Amino acid sequence: QVQLVESGGGLVQAGGSLRLSCVASGRTFSMYAMGWFRQAPGKEREFVAGIMWSGSSAHCADSVKGRFTISRDNAKNTVYLQMNSLKPGDMAVYYCAARSSMSLYNSGTNPTWYEYWGQGTQVTVSS
Repeated sequence: QVQLVESGGGLVQAGGSLRLSCVASGRTFSMYAMGWFRQAPGKEREFVAGIMWSGSSAHCADSVKGRFTISRDNAKNTVYLQMNSLKPGDMAVYYCAARSSMSLYNSGTNPTWYEYWGQGTQVTVSS
């Protein structure tokens, strides 16, 4: 079993930045592929970014490419999502997800592929 706890969400003005963190506990973090998803009210959960266990391969959704960066620190059991140039359209609850895997199937874009989820952290962007 893996427990995931997100933090770092909050209120920011458009154009601002936030860094989300997700701390994992319970199993060997370095054996897990990790992903970030988001869900706005009335919308489906949407892929944001995914990263392989080693950090050697990472992917971001086209909607955030060039603005968001996913990274991980296996020594700290933590995955990060650096979000720059935030827009009102980025406003959502952001979720961290994990799966025991040595690869990143389909670039980690499918939410049903993941085994564990955090509770989410709210990101609010004011215009």
